[in-house]
Amino acid sequence: MRIATVKKDVCIAPKECPFICRNVCPVVRSGKDCILEGADKKPVIDEGLCIGCGICVKKCPVQCISILNLPEELKTQALHRYTKNGFKLFRTIIPQFGEVVGVLGPNGIGKTTAIQILAGMEYPNLGRVGEKPEHKEIVQFFRGTEAQPYFEKLFKKQINLAYKPQYVDAIPKGFNGTVKELLQKVDKNKNITKVAEQLNITRVLDRDIKNISGGELQRTAIAATILKGANVMFFDEPSSYLDIKQRLNVSRLIYSLKNKDTSISVIEHDLIVLDYISDLLQVMYGEPGVYGVVSHTMSSKNGINTYLDGYLKDENVRFRDHIIKFEAHPLTKKGKNPILTEWTDITKKLGDFRLSVSEGKIEVNEIVGILGENGTGKTTFAKILAGELKPDTGSIDTKMKISYKPQYIESNSESTVSEVLASVTKDFGNDEFRHTVINPLQIGKLLNHKINSLSGGELQRVAIAVCLAKNADIYLLDEPSAYLDVEQRLHVAKMIKEAIKKKNSAAIVIDHDLLFLDYISERLLVFRGESSKRGETFGPVDMRTGMNAFLKEVSITMRRDGQTQRPRINKLDSVKDREQKESGNYYYYS
Repeated sequence: MRIATVKKDVCIAPKECPFICRNVCPVVRSGKDCILEGADKKPVIDEGLCIGCGICVKKCPVQCISILNLPEELKTQALHRYTKNGFKLFRTIIPQFGEVVGVLGPNGIGKTTAIQILAGMEYPNLGRVGEKPEHKEIVQFFRGTEAQPYFEKLFKKQINLAYKPQYVDAIPKGFNGTVKELLQKVDKNKNITKVAEQLNITRVLDRDIKNISGGELQRTAIAATILKGANVMFFDEPSSYLDIKQRLNVSRLIYSLKNKDTSISVIEHDLIVLDYISDLLQVMYGEPGVYGVVSHTMSSKNGINTYLDGYLKDENVRFRDHIIKFEAHPLTKKGKNPILTEWTDITKKLGDFRLSVSEGKIEVNEIVGILGENGTGKTTFAKILAGELKPDTGSIDTKMKISYKPQYIESNSESTVSEVLASVTKDFGNDEFRHTVINPLQIGKLLNHKINSLSGGELQRVAIAVCLAKNADIYLLDEPSAYLDVEQRLHVAKMIKEAIKKKNSAAIVIDHDLLFLDYISERLLVFRGESSKRGETFGPVDMRTGMNAFLKEVSITMRRDGQTQRPRINKLDSVKDREQKESGNYYYYS
């Protein structure tokens, strides 16, 4: 089976491209209408006539065309397609009553589309664009699977649904009022006080919804989903904007909602959170923006390990050409490398907030991870290091060059990605720069796109590229994993490591993804304190000391998976959890 997609939002025909794809197509040259000009003045490819030569793909100036050959068995398993030559989804996620089902896959693979179909927000057309199959045909499509009774109940309106959207920043655009007023509209069982306390949003209940932070908005959206009292709940990326403590708290709360009459599905890119929160898991694979396939259901552990392996054994499908590997941290002895920068005890007061940073240093060829809850001064410290803020007391070596990727990235530029990169480095046109920065970050296809047209994940990858393209002593990256999927996060971590060693420099990385920090860091700087009131630091110290101190504070223990060596959180009060807490080893030994 052949699938042809055209990204219409990227295509520059007819104004800037004279339909090169049509002009070079051998089928068109033979007199058949394989590629036509559509009503929207964009190319339309006939998948039945296409021979899969790939010439149009290679010749397209903006690389907006994809032609792929898929297994024939998928031909009868298409669940939905928005437009002709648009993204195509195969199979469905299957909600399970009495279980929490996790969903894992790259960005642009159809996870949100699949959830919206299950939530009744999108009507599946079984791959037939412009048609609306009858309920009976859709139920028949799922005959013999666990999805059949679900869709029967959905169409008979026997399911009470609640959906937490992926993009919570859209909520203030559609609602005027306070947080409490929003929650009162959906509070079925009068549980606002209890749920607000559980999610630590009591203090913002009387604030206007437009005046709360991203993390507070995320927790408000989660609260609204819970308060609906639904028996089928969908949470699309619930950890976004949340710090590590909040992620764990939200995970525990969502998991506590599980009972034999309730179905919970969770899309998540934080592997540690996903492993912690889910009982079962379905992997989604394919080509981002082109097609997505939903795997069969597995246990959470096996599902994540299968995703990392890149091979579905039961289906005999290799969906990635490499295995994602984790390695145990060796015990490193610091002090052998030259010092790049150091600072004395530092204090900084911003309004009612006070930050106290203990003395420390950064050495050549090392990556220092920074973790801690929101509002304890991590970004303030980053700005002091970058020279954007001056400390009230104490001093820091300001002779070194710093390249800083901020937490919040400006996205209103009319410049193209290539123009921005060319403005910060002389190496932009070199093959080596393409090999070490462009290719690992997968931004080759974005070079001709304007900055203001990029998605959150695309903008994040470009910002990381800009940061690493500059010539600097220290690369300071604030939340580089935000908006990235699992594979992109690990690509970024590996690339930063390689770049630092090659440049003979150092990096400081602030993030909330424990797995990401564990993968990239050699030492840790832990921020403690009371959110928005005070912050203080512990470190930089070696990984074992830093992680052990932090994990003890949040009362969780971690081990390594025996098969993949990836970090995993022990289930609360499990035998392993109790053993590690009793020994004082909250962080695994490797």
